Amino acid sequence: MDAYDEDSRGPQAADGSAGARLPEEPPEPQPPAPPRTGIAALSPRYQVAAALALAVVAVAAGVHLLMVFLSLAPANTVTKQHGEAVQDWVYPEFEQNWKLFAPNPLQQNIAVQVRAEVRMRDGGLRTTGWTDLSAQDGAAIDGNVVPSHTQQNELRRAWDFFASTHGADNRPAGLRGSLSEQYLRRIVVMRLYRDDPTSRGGVIQRVQVRSSTTNVQPPAWSRERISDKPAYRELPWWPLTSDEAAGGVR
Repeated sequence: MDAYDEDSRGPQAADGSAGARLPEEPPEPQPPAPPRTGIAALSPRYQVAAALALAVVAVAAGVHLLMVFLSLAPANTVTKQHGEAVQDWVYPEFEQNWKLFAPNPLQQNIAVQVRAEVRMRDGGLRTTGWTDLSAQDGAAIDGNVVPSHTQQNELRRAWDFFASTHGADNRPAGLRGSLSEQYLRRIVVMRLYRDDPTSRGGVIQRVQVRSSTTNVQPPAWSRERISDKPAYRELPWWPLTSDEAAGGVR
């Protein structure tokens, strides 16, 4: 009877006979949970209050940064409509004596155009139509992932150089004015010989350059109204040197 009284669920020997019960291993202790810090350590009521306070601070900081930015930015549609509110917010408590943008971003599209007087092979003179060189550069840049530095800047900087060294009467101011004329003239002659069929069929005698300035239109939601008609600045005819006329700048 003693053999039958042993626990049949106990461990057994290798031959199937009942053996002695093995001691059970104690469960492994669980590591303590890390203490909560920051807002998570607060009670739910105080967590809601802290979240609201942070939201108010974030909104106030965003509004302040926007107001300071608008006070430093060039005149635009927003500042024209809400300029008084911007000034009331920024001045005099946070007076600034410097500008964020120097120089101001252009709010005009300036295109450089050229035409030429060409001596044809039969001896006759022919005047070409106006060629929009800026439009050609824009077409070459549009959709180009890696446009060249020449397409982006050569003509634009040549015109900026000319405009900054000449007065409203197109007279040069000093030696840099004469240099800017020569630089701009050589660029347009090179472009005409390269791209204009009439110029390639003869010898260019002189060229005339003009700029076409068009205002950038305001957004549709703005009440501002500005002219969309181009304003032209037409320079006098420039005769070419013998090297330029012979294509020495190509």
